[in-house]
Amino acid sequence: MNNETTSHPAAGMTGCLSHLRVLDLSRIFAGPWAGQFFGDLGADVIKVEIPGKGDDVRQSGPPFMKDAQGRDSRESAQYMSVNRGKRSITVDLSKPEGQAIILRLAAQCDVLIENYKVGTLARYNLAYEDVAKVNPRLVYCSITGFGQSGPYSHRPGYDMVFQAMSGLMSVTGEPDSSPGGGPQRAGYSSSDMSAGMYAICAILAALNHRDAVSGKGQYIDLALLDSQVALLSHVAANYFMTGAVPKRLGNVSANASPWGSFPCMDQSVVVAVGNDTQFLHLCQTMGRPELATDPRFITTPDRVRRRDELTAELNEIFKTRNALDWVEALDAAGVPCGPIYNIEQMLQDPQIQHRGVELHQDHPLGSQVRTIANPIKFSQTPVTANLPPPMQGQHTNEVLADLLHMDDAQLEALRAAKVI
Repeated sequence: MNNETTSHPAAGMTGCLSHLRVLDLSRIFAGPWAGQFFGDLGADVIKVEIPGKGDDVRQSGPPFMKDAQGRDSRESAQYMSVNRGKRSITVDLSKPEGQAIILRLAAQCDVLIENYKVGTLARYNLAYEDVAKVNPRLVYCSITGFGQSGPYSHRPGYDMVFQAMSGLMSVTGEPDSSPGGGPQRAGYSSSDMSAGMYAICAILAALNHRDAVSGKGQYIDLALLDSQVALLSHVAANYFMTGAVPKRLGNVSANASPWGSFPCMDQSVVVAVGNDTQFLHLCQTMGRPELATDPRFITTPDRVRRRDELTAELNEIFKTRNALDWVEALDAAGVPCGPIYNIEQMLQDPQIQHRGVELHQDHPLGSQVRTIANPIKFSQTPVTANLPPPMQGQHTNEVLADLLHMDDAQLEALRAAKVI
């Protein structure tokens, strides 16, 4: 950080990134997801929202958090999921005074994350080239749908568009010949989350390069479409190897068998056999050891080629017992397996509870926020979620007074001019 000096609000914390400050100009999911990660690890994350409107995803609902009187607030579940660990300020970037505030804040930050349409921040004099003049050590990450260049760079887009165009939907769902067959999207915002994770990796790499090699920050151009395509690398590898376009296979694997869901007496169970030894143990546990030496099924390639025949054999056996009975027996035999949970069942599982994946935080509205915790477990610098997802503009006065040394009169003048 440079220029205006200030104390870090996280001073004394032990988080891995408590020495960093992040200016988060992003909205919706991908950028905020990355910003939340930095907050989880101790960084001071300042979220910049539009006065009077806030982050677009605040309006994405229902459901919305209830206030103390049981009424819907403006705090959506979607917003809550990606914005803890941040301080929220409201600044109108379209006004020169707002742009000046952002530049002064950026001068004291290590990272800037934004996901405006290509060219928008350049019109506001807040492009990388503008900000780097006041802080050449800044790592500036732009997250867009299609990237900063190319014939589609101007296009808007949401997660489903990128799931479709990346090829993900072409390999997700049941085959066309099966009931309910056809392309399906993943049941969560896969493109947003993957882009957010790539952003985290890229930013950390750029910070390391700045601190260990160059002394300077740099610009990161990250696209949701590129990120989702990258996650399909192992699927594309099959195409590169054979020239055959991968097809939808439902729950089975193109490269291993038996691998998928099997109907039991009460519900289905998932089994994922990755090698011949596991297949032997599966057959022994199911009371059919001869299947492991059947010439049709001896090796993994054999079982993939005869998948339908093997599945038919196994389906009849699985139907003789309840799913959890099979899970207990197969787990004892060292065969990878598991029940198919809904979200409520998942949260009640003893392993899930032991790992502490659910986070509870007190919220200014008087309620508690429940979110999924950061999964990383450090031995020396534990992840500590100190701030719940902020209300819109909750910390505007605090941040501008703390970092920019603005007094009450200056803040009131900016508020009267609708800059903040």
